[in-house]
Amino acid sequence: MKIQRRNKANPEFSLAAMTDVILLMLIFFMITSSAANQSAIDVKLPKAGAVEDNIPNPLTVSIKPDGSYFVDDNPVTREQLESIIVSKLTGQTNKSFTIRADENTMHKDVVFVMEIAEKNKFNIAIATVKDK
Repeated sequence: MKIQRRNKANPEFSLAAMTDVILLMLIFFMITSSAANQSAIDVKLPKAGAVEDNIPNPLTVSIKPDGSYFVDDNPVTREQLESIIVSKLTGQTNKSFTIRADENTMHKDVVFVMEIAEKNKFNIAIATVKDK
């Protein structure tokens, strides 16, 4: 005598719902990653002819035309700048930062930040905008 089970497991599995969720997650992460690198410090970046895409650095130093410094949108004094940069990059695998200097910033202010990078063996990138 053959006994049949009443509740048979359905071996079919629909991937439609999972595909929708993955697509929505992809869209969410694409939008948030492009907005995450925006800075609130208003500086007019100098123009460059050939601009290559690069890897975003974990730290940004902004310099306004009046000589004021900002580390990740937080104002710092000239005397505090080096210690803050060193403390933020300690333990990082990518010991580099981006300099966002206004096109009207004094050259000496940019060189000061570059000297900090040279002294501590940090890599730097200088932010520019593409020339139209």
